[in-house]
Amino acid sequence: RHLYGTSNMAEEVLAGMPARQEALFKKLDELGIKYETKSHKQCFTAEDVESVAAECGMEPASGRCKNMFLKSKKGEFFCFATQTASKIDMKVISKKLAAPECRFAVDDFLFSILKVVKGSVTPFAALNDSENKCTFALDKKLVDEPVLWFHPLHNDKSTSISGADLVKFLEAVGHPAKILDFSDVGAEPAAATPPKQGAKGPKPAGGGGAAKKEKGGGEGGEGKDVQKETLLGLSAKKEEDFSSWYGDVITRSDMIDYYDISGCYILKPWSYSIWEIIQGFFDKEIKALGVQGCYFPMFVSQKALEAEKDHIEGFSPEVAWVTKSGQSELDQPIAVRPTSETIMYPAFKNWIRSHRDLPLKLNQWCNVVRWEFKNPTPFIRTREFLWQEGHTVHATLDTAAVEVLDILDLYRRVYEDLLAVPVVKGKKTEVEKFAGGYYTTTVEAYIPATSRGIQGATSHNLGQNFGKMFKIEYEDEKGQKQIPWQNSWGLTTRTIGVMVMIHGDNQGLVLPPRIAPVQIIIIPVVYKDTADALIAKAKELEEVIRGFGMRVQVDTRSNYTAGWKYNHWEQKGVPVRLELGPKDLEKKQVRMVRRFDGSKEDVPMNIIKEKLALEMEVIQQTMFANAQKERAGRTREVLKWEDFVPALDAGCMCLTPFCDEEEWEEKAKKKSKEEKLAGEDEDDRTAVSAAAKTLCIPFDQPPLPEGTPCFISGKPAKCWVLWGRSY
Repeated sequence: RHLYGTSNMAEEVLAGMPARQEALFKKLDELGIKYETKSHKQCFTAEDVESVAAECGMEPASGRCKNMFLKSKKGEFFCFATQTASKIDMKVISKKLAAPECRFAVDDFLFSILKVVKGSVTPFAALNDSENKCTFALDKKLVDEPVLWFHPLHNDKSTSISGADLVKFLEAVGHPAKILDFSDVGAEPAAATPPKQGAKGPKPAGGGGAAKKEKGGGEGGEGKDVQKETLLGLSAKKEEDFSSWYGDVITRSDMIDYYDISGCYILKPWSYSIWEIIQGFFDKEIKALGVQGCYFPMFVSQKALEAEKDHIEGFSPEVAWVTKSGQSELDQPIAVRPTSETIMYPAFKNWIRSHRDLPLKLNQWCNVVRWEFKNPTPFIRTREFLWQEGHTVHATLDTAAVEVLDILDLYRRVYEDLLAVPVVKGKKTEVEKFAGGYYTTTVEAYIPATSRGIQGATSHNLGQNFGKMFKIEYEDEKGQKQIPWQNSWGLTTRTIGVMVMIHGDNQGLVLPPRIAPVQIIIIPVVYKDTADALIAKAKELEEVIRGFGMRVQVDTRSNYTAGWKYNHWEQKGVPVRLELGPKDLEKKQVRMVRRFDGSKEDVPMNIIKEKLALEMEVIQQTMFANAQKERAGRTREVLKWEDFVPALDAGCMCLTPFCDEEEWEEKAKKKSKEEKLAGEDEDDRTAVSAAAKTLCIPFDQPPLPEGTPCFISGKPAKCWVLWGRSY
């Protein structure tokens, strides 16, 4: 579940995994095949296996294997196994298979044919391929090996089998092995050895994964150039397979782990620290506006939830219900909050009596549950998520309206000032506003890689509707009964996903400095005779930088090379890396490497404070400017329908003159979907429909000359509206 919780097929595969593993071991027993199984951490690459091999006793090194699931240009499928240390070009593999232009197959085929998830490809999966869609190929070198190690259908274990027995197994399950001889290709490197405590480890590439020489030789003896290779590289490219890339980034950067309930995810410390930084900023700002913290129960009665008809209709498909206590049925079902208006407002009724009780301004940080039926995506669309929800009560519409915009600007600052993500502030149309509310304001972001808009956060004026429903009244200065005006506003952990999607690259996460849990990572490039001095200096530097108020950490782990550490922290998105080697120590300098563009610079120790302070701001502002420039290039003014869908297909948002009528908004949705699909059906579960929708009516409106026609109806346009395909 580590890479592909975004897929319902992956969930189904994982649910059936225990039974399939049991069937595998039963088959091996039936065939009289000797095997041994070792449990270990989840290993997604051959290099991950190398890191646990010594501890688990997975010997010999020549028996540790890597596996590829491939698809040819003709649509043929292959599962190919070779030694971990083998370096075989994909063109050569294709030639030996007699299959043109083999490439890694997409996840859906992996799930449906081998019934394993990515990171768990194995020849043992031949047992699952009942329709014989896949050919299983082995490097000839494996056949004579006394011990080979493969995942038994999932990557938290490895099972041993001899080469001869593997051939026997494949034959028995109806998939005779295709043996490939690469002896005529050329010499290959010796098998890799795992990193050991106090010894040299694997030498992956730093600086974004390209093979290059490590500065100063690094952990291998001074003066030696050590060729490095990527051990932590992502398995998919952002521009080629965005869904797989996104899943790869958020797991390889250690942001999330998957859970056994679809649509629910574990936020690991790296992502939760980002959320805490957002919390710290926002909570301080709203307290300055007089908002107080509180906490209300997560359960709501059916009667309270259904008190506001439009409101519950907006959430009804997503409400999760508790119907049993132990084995006993509850007299009345209890809902788990999808939002808290109907939980908090009955209490407001009791608390508010007089104009002196106003304004009432409360905020809670909590979780909510919305049982989405669409395909979940971590951070973006989940069944449970964290958020803050503010609920305030005012004597007048004017004071409520001022607060709506104050909060909206704080949301803009979260995105633009912290996350370096540009947003458009605006108002939702009547079709898209919050169910039961008076009007909704929003900040809208845009994901260039998917050509999708995404709602960043919303600030609602609820009007007096909820006050009427829940009988919230107060006595004004004249002794007259009045119904107050109410606001609600919310920001979720979606913020994190938006940031990852916009800034992440093909090396992993890229974090703006203001939001990074660690802003600076110090990596001593140690040698045996200088290790103590380098580590001592690195720790001294760490304390100095921490004294400047920056979030800094030093990586002194001795079982990994400097190059491995470079990749590790690049993948986690740390904005600045400081490398400290023996020559740097002599010259009283550090090598500074910027994550967002890979640029390097030697910095004298005596100006490190000023330099790092400047870099934090320069990186933050440059990342924002880059994102802003890209979004601007993806926004088009469209004046007529004929240009609308082509602009969307070109990956753009469309700013159009619009009559602002619900009928024509719905027609635009329907028509844009029909033109895009051209008669094909759309999966109801998809979270990214082909239909265009209004993102907002931007507050920043271009001039609209009188008589300008609506782009779809031809009626006089009332405003400019921003449209896009969206999450």
